[in-house]
Amino acid sequence: MQTTYSLRLSAQKIITRMILALMICAVLAPVPSAQTLKPAPTHGKRAPRLVIRGAMVVDGNGTPASGPKDIVIEGHTISEIVSLDPVALKDGKAKRPTGDAEIDATGKYVLPGLINLHGHVQEERGGLPQPLDYCLKMWLACGITTVRDVGSDTKKTLALRDKSLQGDIIAPRLFVYGVFSTPPVPRHAEEARQRVRDLKALGCDGIKFFGMDRDLFAAFADEAHQQGLRIAHHAGVEETNAWDDINFGTTSIEHWYGIPDAAIESGRQNFPASYNYNNEVDRFRYAGHLWREANWERLLKVLDGMVAANVAWDPTLDIYEASRDLQRAQSNPAFAEYLHPTLEEYFRPNPANHGSYFIGWTSTDETFWKENYQIWMRALREFDRRGGLIGAGEDAGFIYQMYGFGLLRELELKQEAGFHPLKVIQQATGNNARILGQENKLGRVRVGFAADLIVVNGNPLENLKVLYPTGVEALRDGKTIRTGGIEWTIKDGIPYSVPTLKSEIKEMVAKARAENKTKAAK
Repeated sequence: MQTTYSLRLSAQKIITRMILALMICAVLAPVPSAQTLKPAPTHGKRAPRLVIRGAMVVDGNGTPASGPKDIVIEGHTISEIVSLDPVALKDGKAKRPTGDAEIDATGKYVLPGLINLHGHVQEERGGLPQPLDYCLKMWLACGITTVRDVGSDTKKTLALRDKSLQGDIIAPRLFVYGVFSTPPVPRHAEEARQRVRDLKALGCDGIKFFGMDRDLFAAFADEAHQQGLRIAHHAGVEETNAWDDINFGTTSIEHWYGIPDAAIESGRQNFPASYNYNNEVDRFRYAGHLWREANWERLLKVLDGMVAANVAWDPTLDIYEASRDLQRAQSNPAFAEYLHPTLEEYFRPNPANHGSYFIGWTSTDETFWKENYQIWMRALREFDRRGGLIGAGEDAGFIYQMYGFGLLRELELKQEAGFHPLKVIQQATGNNARILGQENKLGRVRVGFAADLIVVNGNPLENLKVLYPTGVEALRDGKTIRTGGIEWTIKDGIPYSVPTLKSEIKEMVAKARAENKTKAAK
């Protein structure tokens, strides 16, 4: 009996000592960091307080990357940015903000959300339906948080703009520029002014216009300024050119027609007698000869005039690239999973579709276009050197450029043109915000600015290709792996998981292809 009691007592002592030991270990053990305790954000749902931890930050104003930093987002806004002391961080003594949800950005880069200055909200191509979600989600998957729409179904896009602002749809924020020349096209000055007033009343953020006679341009621009509407000019072979943009106060020149035209000594490009501007092959073929015909000294005066008048330049280098290398454009590896069949059909050479002009395209055409790019890029560098404001847009949905992918290719081409990656990113963020008149709200990683950010798996300053949803190949431990890509696109404080968006886009494309295959088999 006594032995049994003693054994029980010994067992109780052992258990008691074990419990005390465990309690001491628990006290002495380091407390898990807030980072390990807080959940990752929910895709498509704004957290009251979201913290991005340990990021290298590219501000968007052209300054070098810095970090590590913790970025606090409260609601729609960046509320705090904390620079972390590497020593204190290593010792676990760094004082760090906490949130309801957290993103571990250790070893990752955070940039302002990219702004696409030349986009088109599209739900059809060539009369064939295309899911609206395809366009919108492709933009977000490529880190685009803001799009300036410069031509779509204006009323529908205005409704989308409002839904996006409310967070009711998965979409970038939208700035809608109504197209001036929709039928019936204004015929005289008063009709031009009325069209501007109508677009203002509709709720447009600005106006995009194509070719226009000089007298109408003067009336249109004057009214637009009175109404507080910004102007995007898609110049063409027309009576007006960059000098008119300078004189009448255009906000931005889109593409590049109009700039070299203003520097041609004869006043007009030397077209052959058979030239027809409405023939897409003619139009794009001889566009490849334009820059070589401009007089460089005259061109410098045009560029100086644009700088003095605050006329920005949105060159959209990406959208003409097929002209200099058709095979590269047609064989984009990303097409395999991301190209919707409606868009694929629209890209095929077809005289009925704008930009689908590659019929009889020759090596001679490509040679002219390669030279065209060299002079064009030189002019861009000179414009920047003289103080000009350069933006970044894609014009995707045409000429083998997919939504989002087109803007990322634009960034690569800007680097080819000679711009440092920091400058390239600034053009797609801070500069674009200035062109939109939103420089006090968008385009920066800065306290008080809108929480439009991207979290990137990799260093885009080292390789802009890490921004693509397809990522990049890298060698790690002797093995080739796929890495990079944007992890999170945060628009107005709403985090979107890019892996989730990618899966949804691929499923959308695969489903459409399967449906087309079934229809073809019947």
